[in-house]
Amino acid sequence: MTQVEPESPEPPISLAGYYRLIRYQRNFRRLWIAQIISELGDWFYWVAICDLLLRLTGTAQLVGLAVLVQVLPMFLLGPTAGAVNDRVSRRTAMIVADLARAAIVLGMVAVRTRDQLWLLFLLQAGEVVSASFFEPARTAVIPNIVSEAETLRANALSSATWSFNLAVGSGLGGLVVHWLGRESAFVMNSLSFLASAALIMRMRFTEPHLEGRKSLAWAEILGLAPILEGARYVKGDPRLASLLFLKFGLGLLGANLVLLPLMGDREFHLAGTAVLGMSTLFLFRGVGAFLGPLLVGRLAGSSQSRMRLGVLAGFLVAGVCYLLFSRAPTLALAAACVAGAHAGGSVVWVFSTTLLQLNTEDRFRGRVFAADFGLFTLTVAAAAYAVGFAVDHGVAPRSTALGLGLAMFVPAAVWGLALRLWRPRNCKL
Repeated sequence: MTQVEPESPEPPISLAGYYRLIRYQRNFRRLWIAQIISELGDWFYWVAICDLLLRLTGTAQLVGLAVLVQVLPMFLLGPTAGAVNDRVSRRTAMIVADLARAAIVLGMVAVRTRDQLWLLFLLQAGEVVSASFFEPARTAVIPNIVSEAETLRANALSSATWSFNLAVGSGLGGLVVHWLGRESAFVMNSLSFLASAALIMRMRFTEPHLEGRKSLAWAEILGLAPILEGARYVKGDPRLASLLFLKFGLGLLGANLVLLPLMGDREFHLAGTAVLGMSTLFLFRGVGAFLGPLLVGRLAGSSQSRMRLGVLAGFLVAGVCYLLFSRAPTLALAAACVAGAHAGGSVVWVFSTTLLQLNTEDRFRGRVFAADFGLFTLTVAAAAYAVGFAVDHGVAPRSTALGLGLAMFVPAAVWGLALRLWRPRNCKL
């Protein structure tokens, strides 16, 4: 059962509110600790993959391909993953996905030469297939384990935790790869998934979407009917449809997964070492993404109208900061620009997620969040691969950063137009 604390006077975003959430909500606390452990391992893993590809090949396009493999299966499997998560236990889906990822990531230890890179990409794809079922389930269960008033608080804490894990995990990951070797990073990530599965096994909560269900045929789980039903549900609500496409625009920032390693490798070494320059930029990306929702969330409170305006501001800040990053002369200034850009991006993520959760029926939530994440990964894949392709064909990394900054104004403009959907019908402005 969901353990609900008494109503509190704190705003949704406050240190006291976070403390109360973690203290009183046992299920959320376990999910949160599982997130910390597995995501720290994820960033060890990503730094190790980038370093392996750049050391073995020196090719930016292969780093872009790694991003493509890392995220594209989520787009392709999104509708099926969402339908499955709306028809089976989401808790069970998370546990199975974690166990599968633990085994898959451990296999990456075997990749040591350029001729074995096919195995790396194959294992990456397997890991992402598992994540495609895990992430929509994790997002969809949050409204089932916290009260409605705590939903923004829980999402902000989850986003801030992801950002903290990025900062610490990529920073420590660079040191682990530098001192202990890439194999150690892969082993640590595998163990992190086992720990996550153990914590989620201890969660106990009701799953309303399962009520009244007795047994399910595979055709019902994997067929097109649930997907089409979810599409009709979204199509019937223009406001919900516009919220669903916010992360489609935010995915443009996924270019950083290739751009930051390239800038660390070619522009901003630290102590004469490329991997430390790379991990420093990722560290400050995490710092910015951690601080963004904490600072802006207090201003938004629980107001959905303020969250919608916060999304617009987040897009604009991300664009301006990447324009400045493209001209940064030192690692310190570059890191500050990256922090600012991803503070804006994190605000978009938290507010768009919360708005979707508050405006989607539980029985459709798995499909909606699978589509939400799938659209995000589509643009991440396209943006990251485009950067790698452009750099390998003579475009300077700084020029791609400039292009990214300009591109962020496109979703800002589209969302600015979409805000008219919330105007009162009698408003003629």
